[in-house]
Amino acid sequence: MTDTAHHTPRIGIIGTGAIGGFYGLMLARAGFDVHFLLRSEYPAVSQRGLQLNSAVHGAISLNPVQAYACAADMPPCDWLLVGTKTTDNVELAPTIAQVAAPDTKVVLLQNGLDVEDRLREHLPESVHLLGGLCYICVHRSGPGIVEHQALGRVNLGYHSGSAANDEVRRQAIVEAGAGLFQQAGIDSQVMPNLHQARWHKLVWNVPYNGLSVLLGASTTALMADESSREMIQALMAEVVLGAKACGHEIAASYAEQMFSMTEQLTDYWPSMYHDHVHKRPLELAAIYARPLAAVRAAGCELPRMQALYQALSFIDRRNR
Repeated sequence: MTDTAHHTPRIGIIGTGAIGGFYGLMLARAGFDVHFLLRSEYPAVSQRGLQLNSAVHGAISLNPVQAYACAADMPPCDWLLVGTKTTDNVELAPTIAQVAAPDTKVVLLQNGLDVEDRLREHLPESVHLLGGLCYICVHRSGPGIVEHQALGRVNLGYHSGSAANDEVRRQAIVEAGAGLFQQAGIDSQVMPNLHQARWHKLVWNVPYNGLSVLLGASTTALMADESSREMIQALMAEVVLGAKACGHEIAASYAEQMFSMTEQLTDYWPSMYHDHVHKRPLELAAIYARPLAAVRAAGCELPRMQALYQALSFIDRRNR
């Protein structure tokens, strides 16, 4: 028997924001047994359910929702999809311990570098930890209401756990995870190298997230101005350089591809801009500080990214 398990897996969503809400709702619509953990939005979601307004899938609602305000009330889950911000990762371990079934697979649907490392040291070895990279334009417009503009793919890679030294089992686990998303109509692929994939994701996240806050501009405005276009391309080139210094080759054509993809995108405000507007802490450690530290340790400097990080740190402290 493989890690796909003989029974229908029970899926828990930790952090039902835009990401957790979107993927959780899509999995529930596909017939999976999905349980949602919420904080402030629990009263609204338990009363009115979840609503997805998607440019790709149309309007989808889920009501009633298997919603919980407290992890202790949730049943044990075989898969846990974590959609919280990386700023909360250290506090996640006790929550995961409360809702983890034996041999649970935890998928971090988060941006940034080494986000799994901080959590790993607080988890039992039996828990499998996976990284999930979401290529999606999505945001929350109100309690339990998710607006989905474009894309949706989620790629998975194995980080650590009891299958770390068993390649066949590791592969089976990641393929089972990708299979769940595929059954829900979501494109999902297995990533052989999670660390390298996280560097790939930074090529987009570093310029667009940071500049949306620094310049108060969405993707359409950033792509329409010559100065901001040059900044974006220079930052992308630095991320490619940083990845190479850390031993991860990213083709220059990948940055060009991300740049032209954004040019075609419906106007989008990145997640960091929404965090800034709502006075939530910005995910600066995961997206900027850790990559910069890794690159510095490899004997390389990324001056533009460093300057952007310093400016965002100032804005973040003043904002809060």
